[in-house]
Amino acid sequence: MANALQQIIRDRLDSEHWSYGDVARRGGIPRSTVHHLATTDHMARMPQPATLEGLSQGLGLPLSTIRQAAAEACGIHLYAPADAPAPAAAPSGDPEVDVLIASVQRLSADDRRHVAALVESLLGRAPGTS
Repeated sequence: MANALQQIIRDRLDSEHWSYGDVARRGGIPRSTVHHLATTDHMARMPQPATLEGLSQGLGLPLSTIRQAAAEACGIHLYAPADAPAPAAAPSGDPEVDVLIASVQRLSADDRRHVAALVESLLGRAPGTS
């Protein structure tokens, strides 16, 4: 079964009668990158922002659609505040930040407390203080 990003790429290639090379030229990214994203069942990490932007341009689809599909293909859920208008608020643009935010939701409550304490420690303040 194809992941979300694979499905979007395949659907767009089929509907527009494009090749990987066509998408690559339109988006200014390597053909091998388009091929990799279209054929990799589970991505280990989010593609770089420039890659997602190029794929978005190459496919002629909104960046938010491509970013969300790539996140799903990586097995993460991009954070969107409860009061964010649809579509969800844009991620930070930094794939490491996006993965961290999304991954925290999958941790147990106890593990989230440990992560929060670590972050507060790294930021140089005592845990639990503002």
